[in-house]
Amino acid sequence: MIESAKTWTINRPDEQTVTALMNGLSLPSVHAKILVSRGLTDVEQAKSFLHMNETNLHDPFLLHEMDKAVERIRQAIEGQEKITVYGDYDADGVTSVTVLTTALERLGALVDFAIPNRFEHGYGPNTELFKQLHASGTSLIVTVDNGIAGLDPIAYANSVGMDVIVTDHHEIGLTMPDALAIIHPRHPEGEYPFGELAGVGVAFKLACALLGEIPEDLYEMAAIGTVADLVPLKDENRFIVKEGLRRMRASKRPAIQALVKVSGTEQQSLSEESLGFMIGPRLNAPGRLGSANDAVHLLKATDAMEAMTLAEKLDTLNKERQAIVSQIAEEAEQAMIEMYGDMLPYVIVLAGEGWNPGVVGIVSSRLTEKYYRPSIVLSVDIETGTAKGSGRSIAGFDLFKELSKNASILPHFGGHEMAAGMSLSLDDVDQLRENLNEQGKMQLTDALLTPTLQIDVPLTIEEIDVEVLEELEHLRPFGMSFEKPVFLIENLSASSIRKIGAAKNHLKLELTDGANTLDVIGFGNGAIADEISPGAKLSVTGDLQVNEWNGRKKPQLLLQDLQSNDRQLFDLRGIHEPTRWASIIPAKSALYIAFQESTIEQYQKRMPDRPIHLHGREAYKEIDHVIVLDVPTDLEQLKTVLLATNPKRIYAHFHVPESKYFEGMPNREQFGWYYSFLKKRGSFDVRNQGQQLSKHRGWKIDILYFMTKVFSELGFVKIENGVANVIDNAEKKSLSAAPSYRQREQQIELEKMLVYASYMELKKWFDEIFQETANREEQLWI
Repeated sequence: MIESAKTWTINRPDEQTVTALMNGLSLPSVHAKILVSRGLTDVEQAKSFLHMNETNLHDPFLLHEMDKAVERIRQAIEGQEKITVYGDYDADGVTSVTVLTTALERLGALVDFAIPNRFEHGYGPNTELFKQLHASGTSLIVTVDNGIAGLDPIAYANSVGMDVIVTDHHEIGLTMPDALAIIHPRHPEGEYPFGELAGVGVAFKLACALLGEIPEDLYEMAAIGTVADLVPLKDENRFIVKEGLRRMRASKRPAIQALVKVSGTEQQSLSEESLGFMIGPRLNAPGRLGSANDAVHLLKATDAMEAMTLAEKLDTLNKERQAIVSQIAEEAEQAMIEMYGDMLPYVIVLAGEGWNPGVVGIVSSRLTEKYYRPSIVLSVDIETGTAKGSGRSIAGFDLFKELSKNASILPHFGGHEMAAGMSLSLDDVDQLRENLNEQGKMQLTDALLTPTLQIDVPLTIEEIDVEVLEELEHLRPFGMSFEKPVFLIENLSASSIRKIGAAKNHLKLELTDGANTLDVIGFGNGAIADEISPGAKLSVTGDLQVNEWNGRKKPQLLLQDLQSNDRQLFDLRGIHEPTRWASIIPAKSALYIAFQESTIEQYQKRMPDRPIHLHGREAYKEIDHVIVLDVPTDLEQLKTVLLATNPKRIYAHFHVPESKYFEGMPNREQFGWYYSFLKKRGSFDVRNQGQQLSKHRGWKIDILYFMTKVFSELGFVKIENGVANVIDNAEKKSLSAAPSYRQREQQIELEKMLVYASYMELKKWFDEIFQETANREEQLWI
């Protein structure tokens, strides 16, 4: 048995609905299953989803107070008032700034932008920065991707005669700021049909309203910010990303070409994953380490050389950010061990002096992913006596809601169910840690603390081919609310199992259903190769893709998880040196069993760190791994061990010091000739003359000794000082009446069954043992 790393939840799409979509839209079964698993069960609904166009964009003036905002901005343009677009320092924020400033420049506005420094100003509107903007002549501030929580700074702006228009998409608190206009897709007084726009999506809608048309070249910026901010990829978000990616693949924009080059991505094959994992992090990097302004300058660059210089700068910052994250993650792990020991808390709260507050959210993500616990990582500033950081959560623990219960010690916090940022007094960190752990204890059950894998597209190998996988492009982009499918292929056998890579730390499988094959690659999963026995039935999950090598294309599964309900049998027969196989067996939860004391004497000194147990000396208990070192005296002994330990994996070594199988059993003619010989002689000195007789007859000396012993046990001869004396008028008996005859017969049969049988014959015997027991237990319940 091989247990999966996560608990699998398998949702199987309704077959009739899948067939209806296949027929109604001429889709392969793979595509239809994905759509059905995402709730698109109606043919017309699915058709609309697959064939989006600009009609899927909603009228921007449906947003509450859009008309008011547009009127004020146009007034500022006509009066040549200075407008400042006030953004955020992440990828959503810098693309939002780029979209709105570009639109305003096209309208002839006197426009600039400002982005708070994460370390100097924190997130969102900042009074000191607003003072600087007022001093520089700004009369209208338009926030993008922030502002909904900026009550005090916006009140200050009003007091000095600056107007503020807020465009945001974050959670709305109990009190909204006193801004001239608030454009928010979930405004409590609004009726906008789609409330899940990213910050850049809201900025894009404002740009559309100001320009009176869709600025098609800005789809690219809107797509980057939308993917980077992890908003649901449905409704108009989906069209923005789909259209943005289509345009980016052929874009002449210097920023796109430069970012593609420094990230090692192919422009023609840009996908939502490219935006999320390659381009987004580079746009985030400057804001995490200092000023985000260079990210905006890059996105707005019109000169290829300038764009390349800025892109290389962002790439360097991203590498620096990665190094800082690795260092802090290592320190956080050490701090966690020192604070919690082996007892994981319900909610991990760690604080460290000097940790970069711009990357602690990434560290928190790593901790949550590794330990599957909500986590908060705080950067401590001793001089100010404050701690500032970020948190990530798991399903079942609403982080924003739980932080809200600690509002008395959290002067600043914000976020949503799965992620949040906060700052607090250093004196209150211990209290927050204690409170959240108690809250976690109340909320988080064992089931919630067990990572799960949602599988929604079960397939057969027969359904998978290169053309089908390449056509999955029509279903993209995948993301929030239209997640990338997790494919499942069940009940396959491994025709090839290999460790690959220089360090042999990756897994390569060739799986078959008997008629078709599928290649599987498991990066970092090389150790699993030692857990898969030949013929075991496997189920695998992961991402299907097309692998091209030397001009040949083949489907390939990138392994995410694997399991087998089969009891694994590993064949160690004939590998006499334990050093060749002991390392593949976990030292813990393993029982080494021997049926002969001589086996223990022989093997224990070669495996000093692996205790060997002699059968019958102590009671057995269930254990995962059982290593059978030698052949039992009878099958019942082996059955006793197996049924008592109920192992997931059995390692069959079956050492035989002196094999009887190949020597065989002397036939009746051999016994007959030897007995006639003894009767003629009356006595025979076996000890001194046996070798000569064996050589004369072409027998092994052991065969001669064995037949002599059988005759002795049957009362045909009497052995004295190595001499066999024939007993006259001995009672006629069957050879099988001799114990040594029966023992040799039994050992030959045992060796035939356990040592010299094929792997599949041996596996069948082991399976029958457990199945027989299972059937008996089932009968008891009936």
